[in-house]
Amino acid sequence: MIIYLAIFLGCIIGAILGVNAPVISYTYSSYLSIAIIAALDTVFGGIASVVKKNFDLKIFLSGFFGNSILAIALTYLGNKLNVDIYLAAIIVFVGRMFNNLGIIRRYYIDRCVNIIESRKNKKQENK
Repeated sequence: MIIYLAIFLGCIIGAILGVNAPVISYTYSSYLSIAIIAALDTVFGGIASVVKKNFDLKIFLSGFFGNSILAIALTYLGNKLNVDIYLAAIIVFVGRMFNNLGIIRRYYIDRCVNIIESRKNKKQENK
């Protein structure tokens, strides 16, 4: 019950902040978008490493800020050279996000299947 309340309050606060937040100018939108994609890649990688039971906070934080800064630097360099270098970063980061999402998905599917099978086995033992 408390989780639903937290989700509801988070959505309300996010909507209020989103309406009142300043609009990012078009000049900086490409920098922000690539930084968000790099940060999301790191977050999905962190979740996947938690699932694999090898999470390290130092690696997570260095990847979070390092990937974001590198992606912004590539975008800046690409803008100065008039080449869309940031597209390469997007392809890499999104590909890694899908790989990490696949790891997370397989873990939770296996976990659900194991729970269902254990319940079936308990029912058969009780008969």
